[in-house]
Amino acid sequence: MSKIASTFSRLVRFVPKSNPSRILIGEPVDASIDVGLAVYKGQEVAVRPFSGTSILNPGQKTDATETIERILSPLAQSEVGTIRCIGLNYVSHATEMNMDIPTLPTLFMKPSTALSDPWPAPTILPKITQRDNTGDYESEMVIVIGRDAKDVSEEEALDYVLGYTAANDVSSRTSQMNQSQWCFSKGFDTSCPIGPVLVSAAQVPDASKLHIRGSKNGKVLQDCPLTDLIFSVPQLVSFLSQGTTLPAGTIILTGTPPGVGAAKNPKEFLKHGDEFAIELQPHVGTLITKIENQA
Repeated sequence: MSKIASTFSRLVRFVPKSNPSRILIGEPVDASIDVGLAVYKGQEVAVRPFSGTSILNPGQKTDATETIERILSPLAQSEVGTIRCIGLNYVSHATEMNMDIPTLPTLFMKPSTALSDPWPAPTILPKITQRDNTGDYESEMVIVIGRDAKDVSEEEALDYVLGYTAANDVSSRTSQMNQSQWCFSKGFDTSCPIGPVLVSAAQVPDASKLHIRGSKNGKVLQDCPLTDLIFSVPQLVSFLSQGTTLPAGTIILTGTPPGVGAAKNPKEFLKHGDEFAIELQPHVGTLITKIENQA
């Protein structure tokens, strides 16, 4: 666990109601509140700001209290670098896609421009996806690296983890199936909303104990314990760091459970006006994204 992780329980990056031109980070006053769901419902969420300006260097908790106007992604685009993503990392998802269980992690990348904020910020379906309306959702747990990692072993891998959050790996299925590489079909602007909070690795000694659920317009489509992961957090961090520096701020999307729209009959693709909610429990809460078409 990164040393910074011991200094907080959950951090939210947000715009405060008191000054919409500022960006703050802090801990929710109510340790049990689902920040994403509460803000979506219009409830006031009180936060104790920290003195720092980044979850990578949060500083100290202050005595002030602020109220959230808008939730931002836990990390800014300038902090995440290239986003690492793992495909086919749930046994049951590989099965539903009629694909073999991988013996090594399958890696693809998203650019930092894919990063976006939780609701009310939209995820935009680009015109290429709108051609046949095959935009798809993928509920995922995200690992956030807290200090530079290179050539780390599985035994020491958790020492580099700052915490965890949720993501939606929004994909364009036709583009994905037309190519052997997935970066293009999964790398469109705003295709990687993350949040609503970063939960400290100190609160989650074993990420496989978490549970993830994805719902479109209130209908549950994905619902799976993380015990179904093929490659664990230590395995992924160690593998990705071999010969490659994972700078502090690197985010790793760990794959999606079964229930993606492309595997359903009939298909359950995303369309303009949809809302997709990803619950990562306990601690992280609900990441809500509204879907809009590129004009």
